[in-house]
Amino acid sequence: MSKLFFDHLVVLDEVEVEIKKSAKTKEEQEEMWGLVDEIITHKALDVILGRLHRDHHEEFLGIFHKCPYDETLILGYLKGKVGENIEDILRQELGNITYDLLKEIKGSR
Repeated sequence: MSKLFFDHLVVLDEVEVEIKKSAKTKEEQEEMWGLVDEIITHKALDVILGRLHRDHHEEFLGIFHKCPYDETLILGYLKGKVGENIEDILRQELGNITYDLLKEIKGSR
């Protein structure tokens, strides 16, 4: 998983424990982490684009593409454009998706 600007907003400790319990091989663990990373990233972008005015989508995606790890730049940009506490919103939404992922992983065993 590469570092992304919202990483500090999501706690994956329990997901890590469940992946270790569920995956039989290192390859399966890597595949599961890839899926978790993809799902969380899509959710974060969905939340952001859903709250960011359409006129700013292209600019935001350009910034994200250029430096996806820069939380100061990206969250500063979003705070100025969204008008809501985007960190709290992301923390809540990513927490919800993490909970759903845990249920899925536990249910697949």
